[in-house]
Amino acid sequence: MAASGTLAVSGMPAASANPVAAARGKNQFRTRIVLLGTSGGPPMVSTKRYGVSTAVVYKDRVYLVDLGLGSQMRLLEAGLGAEGFGGRAFSRVRGIFFTHLHSDHIAEWPAAYAVGSMNRIGLENPEPIHVFGPGDRGSLPRVFPPGREEPDLYNPENPTPGTVAMTGYLQQAFASDFNDRARDSNFDRPETTFSIHDIDLTGIWDVDSEGIPPRLSAPIQVWRDGEVTVSTTLVDHRPTAPAFAYRFDTPDGSVVISGDTGVSENLIDLARECDYLVHEVIDPQFAEDLAATLPPEIGPAVREHLLKSHTSIDQVGRDVAEVAGAKHLVLTHLVPGDTPVSRWRKASRGYSGRLTVGADLMSLGAGSPGGSRESSS
Repeated sequence: MAASGTLAVSGMPAASANPVAAARGKNQFRTRIVLLGTSGGPPMVSTKRYGVSTAVVYKDRVYLVDLGLGSQMRLLEAGLGAEGFGGRAFSRVRGIFFTHLHSDHIAEWPAAYAVGSMNRIGLENPEPIHVFGPGDRGSLPRVFPPGREEPDLYNPENPTPGTVAMTGYLQQAFASDFNDRARDSNFDRPETTFSIHDIDLTGIWDVDSEGIPPRLSAPIQVWRDGEVTVSTTLVDHRPTAPAFAYRFDTPDGSVVISGDTGVSENLIDLARECDYLVHEVIDPQFAEDLAATLPPEIGPAVREHLLKSHTSIDQVGRDVAEVAGAKHLVLTHLVPGDTPVSRWRKASRGYSGRLTVGADLMSLGAGSPGGSRESSS
């Protein structure tokens, strides 16, 4: 039986009708996706949807894309920690990938950085968890509407820190705790638990104030972890930049995760013929309704951002997944999170593949049972 919000297609593995049970149970697929959190933010409007976070699992390895609110607890609920005493949230995590540095995508990172070393107890000679994300954009985003007085800067000495610099500030923020535990308990230091990397865009893009990315001729190679290859591309979340989508290729298939973006030719290239495209979506009526409730000095800017830097229900299937030839479209980062599933299903218009409306802790398998890709349709 297909899960609520799933349009079943013959020959494709189905999501469980009980997402929590599916995530916790022994999964027959060697490669799978677990939707840890499916709500777009920053507003949290439903206890059924936590902040956006997606796990790509290959064998016993876990790769996380974004860490929205609640993602650490969702890792435990999903059964993605190791068994036994060392079965902590980060025991199997190999990599963390941030699509961009908006708060709803990184809100759990400070907590993860603070407690990560204590949530890998029991591992023998653990390798550091590799963390990849945007670097310093090097320029401030434009002010909207044009001509408006520029607001005061936060942290004017370094107003656009990237992933590495942001994490350095966390060391300062948690210095009392880190010093206490280092001197009293001798826990691993966070800088040995996590290896932090800014994705290098040298020669690719000097980010300007508009934040509209260039057209790329090829994806950017990020990391190869044994049989798992991770690549990325620049997507259009203007004026926020850089913003990335990620592709994970395993022997069983390919998974592409969009991050936040409007319709993006770079993303379509990255997602060509992929097995799963996990893509954000917005209900455009929500943008109109929200803007109408806000003061005139705020409403137009919010509407502009929501409609230009996100992908609407009508666009995501027809203009992205269908053009890319993606076999299975999975909707996540649902804005707003309390929109009825029946409305999200309208994304199937103009799309000939399979559609799944994501739910927290839903698990989907890539390839076919047992890990062989050849017999999948």
